[in-house]
Amino acid sequence: MLFAQLMRNLTDSDPASSSPSPSNTQNTDSSTPSDSPSATITESPETSGTAKLSATETSGRSAAASTGASTAKQTGSSKTTKKATPTSIDPRLPAGGIEMVTPSAIAQASYYKIGDSVTFAWNYTSLSVTPSAIDVLVSCAGNGATYTLASNSSVAPTGIVTWDTRPEETGANPLLTDTYTLIIHDAAKDVTAVPSPGYLGAYDQFTFGMYIPQQYTPLNEYVCATCNSALSDMERQTLKFLFGMGVITIMSFTWFAGGFGVLF
Repeated sequence: MLFAQLMRNLTDSDPASSSPSPSNTQNTDSSTPSDSPSATITESPETSGTAKLSATETSGRSAAASTGASTAKQTGSSKTTKKATPTSIDPRLPAGGIEMVTPSAIAQASYYKIGDSVTFAWNYTSLSVTPSAIDVLVSCAGNGATYTLASNSSVAPTGIVTWDTRPEETGANPLLTDTYTLIIHDAAKDVTAVPSPGYLGAYDQFTFGMYIPQQYTPLNEYVCATCNSALSDMERQTLKFLFGMGVITIMSFTWFAGGFGVLF
Protein backbone atom coordinates (compact mmCIF):
# COMPACT_ATOMS: atom_id res chain seq x y z
CA MET A 1 0.00 0.00 0.00
CA LEU A 2 2.70 2.40 0.87
CA PHE A 3 4.74 1.27 -2.09
CA ALA A 4 1.87 1.86 -4.46
CA GLN A 5 1.33 5.34 -3.16
CA LEU A 6 5.00 6.14 -3.62
CA MET A 7 5.02 4.93 -7.20
CA ARG A 8 1.94 7.02 -7.96
CA ASN A 9 3.62 10.11 -6.68
CA LEU A 10 6.72 9.45 -8.73
CA THR A 11 4.59 8.91 -11.81
CA ASP A 12 2.67 12.18 -11.30
CA SER A 13 5.80 14.29 -10.73
CA ASP A 14 7.85 12.80 -13.60
CA PRO A 15 5.84 14.24 -16.57
CA ALA A 16 5.80 17.66 -14.99
CA SER A 17 9.56 17.62 -14.54
CA SER A 18 10.24 16.18 -17.97
CA SER A 19 7.96 18.53 -20.00
CA PRO A 20 9.48 21.91 -20.54
CA SER A 21 7.65 24.94 -19.24
CA PRO A 22 6.14 27.37 -21.74
CA SER A 23 8.48 30.12 -20.68
CA ASN A 24 11.53 27.98 -21.21
CA THR A 25 10.34 26.84 -24.60
CA GLN A 26 9.63 30.37 -25.65
CA ASN A 27 13.05 31.51 -24.49
CA THR A 28 14.68 28.63 -26.28
CA ASP A 29 12.80 29.35 -29.53
CA SER A 30 13.59 33.06 -29.42
CA SER A 31 17.25 32.52 -28.66
CA THR A 32 17.78 29.75 -31.24
CA PRO A 33 18.04 30.88 -34.88
CA SER A 34 15.39 29.35 -37.07
CA ASP A 35 14.25 29.47 -40.69
CA SER A 36 10.62 29.52 -39.68
CA PRO A 37 8.43 32.36 -40.98
CA SER A 38 7.89 33.63 -37.40
CA ALA A 39 11.57 34.63 -37.15
CA THR A 40 11.35 36.86 -40.30
CA ILE A 41 10.22 40.46 -39.85
CA THR A 42 7.98 41.49 -42.73
CA GLU A 43 6.24 44.74 -43.47
CA SER A 44 2.56 44.91 -44.09
CA PRO A 45 1.49 45.63 -47.70
CA GLU A 46 0.07 49.03 -46.76
CA THR A 47 3.28 50.09 -45.03
CA SER A 48 5.41 48.83 -47.91
CA GLY A 49 3.25 50.55 -50.52
CA THR A 50 3.30 53.79 -48.58
CA ALA A 51 7.06 53.65 -48.25
CA LYS A 52 7.47 52.93 -51.96
CA LEU A 53 5.06 55.79 -52.84
CA SER A 54 6.92 58.17 -50.54
CA ALA A 55 10.19 57.20 -52.14
CA THR A 56 8.71 57.66 -55.62
CA GLU A 57 7.26 61.05 -54.72
CA THR A 58 10.54 62.13 -53.16
CA SER A 59 12.43 60.99 -56.25
CA GLY A 60 9.91 62.77 -58.54
CA ARG A 61 10.10 65.99 -56.56
CA SER A 62 13.89 65.89 -56.62
CA ALA A 63 13.85 65.30 -60.38
CA ALA A 64 11.30 68.08 -60.88
CA ALA A 65 13.35 70.47 -58.76
CA SER A 66 16.47 69.53 -60.69
CA THR A 67 14.64 69.94 -64.02
CA GLY A 68 13.17 73.30 -62.92
CA ALA A 69 16.54 74.57 -61.82
CA SER A 70 18.08 73.42 -65.08
CA THR A 71 15.23 75.00 -67.07
CA ALA A 72 15.53 78.22 -65.08
CA LYS A 73 19.25 78.31 -65.77
CA GLN A 74 18.69 77.63 -69.44
CA THR A 75 15.89 80.20 -69.63
CA GLY A 76 17.93 82.77 -67.76
CA SER A 77 20.90 82.14 -69.96
CA SER A 78 18.80 82.29 -73.13
CA LYS A 79 17.26 85.69 -72.29
CA THR A 80 20.05 87.98 -73.35
CA THR A 81 19.41 91.68 -73.93
CA LYS A 82 20.82 92.95 -77.17
CA LYS A 83 22.26 96.42 -76.90
CA ALA A 84 21.66 98.80 -79.79
CA THR A 85 24.75 99.25 -81.86
CA PRO A 86 25.46 102.98 -82.33
CA THR A 87 25.50 104.15 -85.92
CA SER A 88 28.94 105.15 -87.11
CA ILE A 89 28.82 108.59 -88.74
CA ASP A 90 31.68 110.12 -90.62
CA PRO A 91 32.54 113.32 -88.69
CA ARG A 92 33.30 115.04 -91.96
CA LEU A 93 29.65 114.85 -93.04
CA PRO A 94 27.46 117.95 -92.69
CA ALA A 95 24.54 118.13 -90.31
CA GLY A 96 21.08 117.37 -91.66
CA GLY A 97 19.12 120.36 -92.88
CA ILE A 98 15.81 121.62 -94.29
CA GLU A 99 14.99 122.82 -97.79
CA MET A 100 11.75 124.75 -98.08
CA VAL A 101 9.26 123.66 -100.74
CA THR A 102 6.25 125.84 -99.85
CA PRO A 103 6.97 128.67 -100.11
CA SER A 104 9.89 128.11 -102.43
CA ALA A 105 13.37 128.81 -101.14
CA ILE A 106 14.01 131.16 -104.07
CA ALA A 107 10.72 133.03 -103.69
CA GLN A 108 10.63 136.63 -102.56
CA ALA A 109 9.53 137.69 -99.11
CA SER A 110 6.26 136.06 -98.07
CA TYR A 111 3.45 137.90 -96.32
CA TYR A 112 0.34 136.29 -94.89
CA LYS A 113 -2.86 137.80 -93.63
CA ILE A 114 -3.64 137.09 -89.98
CA GLY A 115 -6.75 134.92 -89.83
CA ASP A 116 -5.89 132.78 -92.85
CA SER A 117 -4.42 129.26 -92.91
CA VAL A 118 -0.73 129.16 -93.81
CA THR A 119 0.86 126.01 -95.25
CA PHE A 120 4.55 125.15 -95.02
CA ALA A 121 6.25 122.22 -96.76
CA TRP A 122 9.89 121.12 -96.77
CA ASN A 123 12.34 118.35 -97.64
CA TYR A 124 15.22 116.96 -95.59
CA THR A 125 18.83 117.14 -96.77
CA SER A 126 22.07 115.37 -95.71
CA LEU A 127 20.31 113.09 -93.22
CA SER A 128 22.24 109.97 -92.21
CA VAL A 129 20.06 109.33 -89.15
CA THR A 130 16.34 110.07 -89.44
CA PRO A 131 14.85 111.54 -86.25
CA SER A 132 11.94 109.67 -84.69
CA ALA A 133 9.86 112.86 -84.41
CA ILE A 134 10.12 116.61 -85.01
CA ASP A 135 8.68 119.81 -83.55
CA VAL A 136 7.53 122.70 -85.75
CA LEU A 137 7.40 126.15 -84.14
CA VAL A 138 6.94 129.79 -85.12
CA SER A 139 8.52 132.55 -83.06
CA CYS A 140 7.79 136.27 -83.05
CA ALA A 141 10.34 138.76 -81.75
CA GLY A 142 7.70 141.50 -81.42
CA ASN A 143 5.81 139.86 -78.54
CA GLY A 144 8.41 137.23 -77.57
CA ALA A 145 5.90 134.43 -78.12
CA THR A 146 6.44 130.99 -79.61
CA TYR A 147 3.59 129.19 -81.34
CA THR A 148 3.56 125.37 -81.68
CA LEU A 149 2.42 124.19 -85.10
CA ALA A 150 3.24 120.48 -84.58
CA SER A 151 4.64 118.51 -81.65
CA ASN A 152 6.25 115.04 -81.88
CA SER A 153 5.20 114.82 -85.50
CA SER A 154 6.29 111.76 -87.47
CA VAL A 155 8.95 112.21 -90.12
CA ALA A 156 8.04 111.81 -93.80
CA PRO A 157 10.22 112.41 -96.88
CA THR A 158 8.34 115.69 -97.39
CA GLY A 159 7.11 117.39 -94.27
CA ILE A 160 3.98 119.53 -94.35
CA VAL A 161 2.07 121.50 -91.74
CA THR A 162 -0.84 123.96 -91.88
CA TRP A 163 -1.09 126.81 -89.37
CA ASP A 164 -4.49 128.24 -88.50
CA THR A 165 -3.81 131.90 -87.63
CA ARG A 166 -7.29 132.79 -86.43
CA PRO A 167 -7.29 134.64 -83.08
CA GLU A 168 -9.17 131.84 -81.31
CA GLU A 169 -6.44 129.37 -82.36
CA THR A 170 -3.38 131.42 -81.40
CA GLY A 171 -4.20 131.52 -77.69
CA ALA A 172 -3.34 134.24 -75.22
CA ASN A 173 -0.70 135.82 -77.46
CA PRO A 174 -2.46 137.41 -80.44
CA LEU A 175 -0.51 137.70 -83.64
CA LEU A 176 0.98 141.07 -84.49
CA THR A 177 1.91 142.76 -87.73
CA ASP A 178 5.52 141.68 -87.58
CA THR A 179 8.19 139.32 -88.90
CA TYR A 180 8.06 135.65 -87.84
CA THR A 181 10.59 132.79 -87.95
CA LEU A 182 9.79 129.16 -88.78
CA ILE A 183 11.68 126.65 -86.57
CA ILE A 184 11.98 122.91 -87.27
CA HIS A 185 14.07 120.69 -84.98
CA ASP A 186 14.47 117.15 -83.65
CA ALA A 187 11.89 116.55 -80.90
CA ALA A 188 14.47 114.61 -78.85
CA LYS A 189 16.85 117.58 -78.75
CA ASP A 190 16.69 121.18 -77.64
CA VAL A 191 16.41 124.00 -80.14
CA THR A 192 19.82 125.31 -79.06
CA ALA A 193 21.56 121.90 -79.38
CA VAL A 194 24.77 121.89 -81.43
CA PRO A 195 24.20 120.16 -84.80
CA SER A 196 25.93 116.79 -85.21
CA PRO A 197 27.14 115.26 -88.50
CA GLY A 198 24.36 113.30 -90.18
CA TYR A 199 21.75 114.30 -87.58
CA LEU A 200 19.02 116.88 -88.11
CA GLY A 201 20.03 120.29 -86.84
CA ALA A 202 17.63 123.01 -85.74
CA TYR A 203 16.41 125.01 -88.75
CA ASP A 204 15.50 128.70 -88.36
CA GLN A 205 16.41 130.28 -91.69
CA PHE A 206 12.95 130.98 -93.08
CA THR A 207 11.27 134.26 -92.11
CA PHE A 208 7.93 135.64 -93.25
CA GLY A 209 5.60 138.54 -92.48
CA MET A 210 2.14 138.61 -90.93
CA TYR A 211 -0.22 141.58 -91.10
CA ILE A 212 -3.62 142.56 -89.78
CA PRO A 213 -6.03 143.36 -92.62
CA GLN A 214 -7.71 146.80 -92.66
CA GLN A 215 -11.16 147.81 -93.87
CA TYR A 216 -11.50 149.30 -97.31
CA THR A 217 -11.34 153.11 -97.44
CA PRO A 218 -12.34 155.12 -100.53
CA LEU A 219 -9.49 157.07 -102.11
CA ASN A 220 -11.07 160.45 -101.51
CA GLU A 221 -11.43 159.62 -97.79
CA TYR A 222 -7.97 158.25 -97.37
CA VAL A 223 -5.64 160.21 -95.12
CA CYS A 224 -1.96 159.43 -95.18
CA ALA A 225 -0.76 159.56 -91.61
CA THR A 226 2.91 159.60 -92.57
CA CYS A 227 2.77 161.80 -95.65
CA ASN A 228 4.08 165.44 -95.27
CA SER A 229 4.68 166.52 -98.89
CA ALA A 230 1.36 168.39 -99.29
CA LEU A 231 1.39 172.23 -98.77
CA SER A 232 -1.11 174.21 -96.80
CA ASP A 233 -2.83 177.35 -98.13
CA MET A 234 -0.50 179.60 -96.13
CA GLU A 235 2.52 177.86 -97.55
CA ARG A 236 1.22 178.19 -101.10
CA GLN A 237 0.57 181.95 -100.66
CA THR A 238 4.03 182.44 -99.27
CA LEU A 239 5.55 180.72 -102.27
CA LYS A 240 3.49 182.88 -104.66
CA PHE A 241 4.63 186.04 -102.91
CA LEU A 242 8.26 185.05 -103.06
CA PHE A 243 7.97 184.15 -106.74
CA GLY A 244 6.29 187.47 -107.56
CA MET A 245 8.91 189.49 -105.71
CA GLY A 246 11.61 187.65 -107.55
CA VAL A 247 10.07 188.51 -110.94
CA ILE A 248 9.62 192.17 -110.01
CA THR A 249 13.20 192.47 -108.84
CA ILE A 250 14.58 191.00 -112.05
CA MET A 251 12.45 193.27 -114.27
CA SER A 252 13.33 196.38 -112.26
CA PHE A 253 17.04 195.67 -112.45
CA THR A 254 16.83 195.07 -116.16
CA TRP A 255 15.01 198.39 -116.80
CA PHE A 256 17.42 200.33 -114.59
CA ALA A 257 20.50 198.90 -116.19
CA GLY A 258 19.15 199.46 -119.69
CA GLY A 259 18.30 203.09 -119.01
CA PHE A 260 21.86 203.91 -118.13
CA GLY A 261 23.34 201.88 -120.95
CA VAL A 262 25.04 199.45 -118.62
CA LEU A 263 23.93 196.29 -120.35
CA PHE A 264 24.29 197.63 -123.99
